[in-house]
Parts: sequence; C-alpha cells; structure tokens
Amino acid sequence: MAQTICRTCGTQYPDPARLPDLCPICADDRQYVGDDGQTWTSLDELAKDRTIRFSRLTDRLYDLRITPAFAIGQRAFLIRSEGGNILWDCLPFLDPPTTAFIRSLGGLKAIAISHPHYFSLMAEWTETFDCPVYIHENDRQWVMNPTDRVEYWSGPRQPLWDGIIVVNTGGHFPGSCVLHLPDETGHFLLTGDSIYVTRDRKSVTFMYSYPNLIPLPKREIEQIRDRLDGFSFDRIYGAFEDQNIEADGRAIFDQSIRRYLQIFE
Repeated sequence: MAQTICRTCGTQYPDPARLPDLCPICADDRQYVGDDGQTWTSLDELAKDRTIRFSRLTDRLYDLRITPAFAIGQRAFLIRSEGGNILWDCLPFLDPPTTAFIRSLGGLKAIAISHPHYFSLMAEWTETFDCPVYIHENDRQWVMNPTDRVEYWSGPRQPLWDGIIVVNTGGHFPGSCVLHLPDETGHFLLTGDSIYVTRDRKSVTFMYSYPNLIPLPKREIEQIRDRLDGFSFDRIYGAFEDQNIEADGRAIFDQSIRRYLQIFE
C-alpha cells in the first residue's frame, strides 16, 4: 500500500520514495502540520473503514462527504447539468460505490477546484472519470501530484457551460475561486473557503488562514467584492457540513463585505 496521502490535509503525492519531510501545503502558514508530526496513509488503508455519503440538496445539486471524516473534512459538490456534470472541489478518497453512483448520473465532464487545500486526490478522480480538472494558474505551484489532465486558466473568470462560471476571487490563495451556478429556483454560489459561511449562517467571512486566524488585508476584501460585482445569488454553499445559506445570499455577502471594510475606516 503506497503511503502517499498526507493525513492532515489529504493531499496525494505521486511517489512514495520521494515524499517530502513535510507536506508543503501543511507547512504553509495557511494550514498546519498535525500534532503527531508528518504522517502518511494510503487509499487502500482509507478504504478499510470509510465511504462517501451523498446528500441531495436540490434536483441538480448533491454534496459528498467522507465518513468517518478524514483530513480537513471538506465536502465536494456534484452539479448535474445538461451540458455535462461537474464536481466542485475534490475529496481525498474515492471508492467503487461512489464511482458507480456518479456514473449512473452521467459521469463527470469536468472537475473545478476552489483552492489548493482541496486538490487532494484530484489525479485519481480525473483518471477515473476521464475528465479535465480546472485550476487557476495562480495556484499552479501547489499542485503536488501533476497530471496532464489539469487545465490551468487565468484571469478573473472561467466560463464552463450552461451559464456556469468559475470566478477567481483571490484572498485565501491568489487562485482561490468560487463557482456561480444559475438556476430557475435561485442562483447558487459554491464558495469552498474563498467565502466562509459562519456558524449562524447570517454572515460570511474571509481569511488568509482559517485555522491560524490570520486576516486578509483591505485590498483583498475589496478584490473579492469587485470580482463578484454583477453576480446575483440567493443561496451560498460553503466547504463544510451545514454551511448552507438558503436565501438572501447576495444581501448577506454585501453586508459582510461592508462590515469588514468598516474596520479599516
């Protein structure tokens, strides 16, 4: 069993004989090395006691979570769309039941990832579903398991299909992104950690590092505001369980931006 997956962040590395002393993603000050130091695991080990749970949020949107939780514990989203299904963000695990379920819904046309903490097992997922993975050029240096299926893009927006757009907000990472999903029941914003839904679900927040509580400077908050100018969205779905804002998402985002910028006045 190749021990190539970081236990703390879930990032997979290609060669067990050339693992770094410390996972660079964890050693960065936006993340952390686990209390037991740098440790590794394998996909085979994870498969002994873990699976992926699907929850249907709407007719076209599912969230996916590893259970029991592993590494950072983020969720990914399966977006069903006429032009082809999309996986938003990625998980550090994949098993045959998950593969079979996604294929029963039409497979994946693409994967798009919000930022490096969720690159995880993207090479495994893209190989399994024979699809590209979209990553912003500004985060290229954090790709630890390169694959020729990565499509790096640049600029503030990456249109996909059916009106779906990936927006580079920056902030948490220079390449941090959100995904805007138009829908007749109210537009969605899938945010990863680029925009973080607070516990009361009445506001959102923006940080350079969430676990280490390092704030962003004013210019980064203003850039996030400006990059989402003109987008309407009713619902916001963050990276973790229960981070769901089901209504008034745009107003909540705008108010949260104003609150942050008042700090700098």
